[in-house]
Amino acid sequence: MPKRMHFSRRRKGVTNYRKRLALLKSGLPRAVVRFTNAKVMVQITNFEGKGDRVLACASSSDLEKMGWKNSKTNIPASYLSGKLAAKNAVKAGVSSAVLDIGRITPISGNRAFAVLKGLVDGGLDIPHSENSYPSDERINGSHISEKMVKDFDKISKKMDGKKWVKM
Repeated sequence: MPKRMHFSRRRKGVTNYRKRLALLKSGLPRAVVRFTNAKVMVQITNFEGKGDRVLACASSSDLEKMGWKNSKTNIPASYLSGKLAAKNAVKAGVSSAVLDIGRITPISGNRAFAVLKGLVDGGLDIPHSENSYPSDERINGSHISEKMVKDFDKISKKMDGKKWVKM
């Protein structure tokens, strides 16, 4: 009997299908968090028969359009990207989701959980434990520089003022 060939994405280590199925069984939209070397991407997706449908999204490159001039892959950028994605999701009519961090190792205080805090602070209801959040000093960037704290506050106020929301 020939050996069964696994899905290509499983062979490459890109997708954990057991974890994906468990998330899909919840029936809620997924807050998908992915990191590249250059940016943070957050998408609120809903499963459909032909594939996932993106309901709302945001990335750290969207922060540049709002005046963010710092790194696009650090903890403050991750938090702001999550908050922007949540604002876009609430505007699109999404109120709750489950967190899908994919194959990212879940370590308390890392960038993935900074995105989670941004999603929750932005208005989404996501099941979580607050023990996994990074500290407030790391989220606002005070561990990096004082200039980053000022930029963080400026961008965060722009989001709260609802002056700029991308769809």
